Amino acid sequence: MNGVESVEVEVVRLAHGHDLALPDYATAAAAGADLLAAIADDIELGPLERRIVPTGIALALPVGFEAQVRPRSGLAAKHGITVANAPGTIDADYRGEVGVILVNLGREPFRITRGMRIAQLVVARHARAVWREVGELDRTARGAGGFGSTGVTTGSVRTA
Repeated sequence: MNGVESVEVEVVRLAHGHDLALPDYATAAAAGADLLAAIADDIELGPLERRIVPTGIALALPVGFEAQVRPRSGLAAKHGITVANAPGTIDADYRGEVGVILVNLGREPFRITRGMRIAQLVVARHARAVWREVGELDRTARGAGGFGSTGVTTGSVRTA
């Protein structure tokens, strides 16, 4: 796609994922590539149950990049299925299988089948912080206002 940076990521398809597609983007402008469930037998994920679901792939990311495992919005909205540690981070030096920690926040059991699109993978640049201890931080209008301090509406009406 024009204007979108691309990066080459090496991928190994593991034996139990031999017949599954590699991560792929559902649309031309999608940020996340779909990850598939590389399971032999269906998994029934009960309410509040979590499970590491294998994807059948391992990656080699370039240094300076990470891959973020994120929930699929349709699974979350329709069934309450999300990624427990969202976003899960895959570091450039990790060479094991990509696993997805799925959790069922819904009220009904959810069945995961082989090849099902269970999560999405976003590859992103990152920086390493160089920590510099100081005695005091610069002041901002927000200051130390934390969770909920900016309210939930825009404009002149504010609700904290």
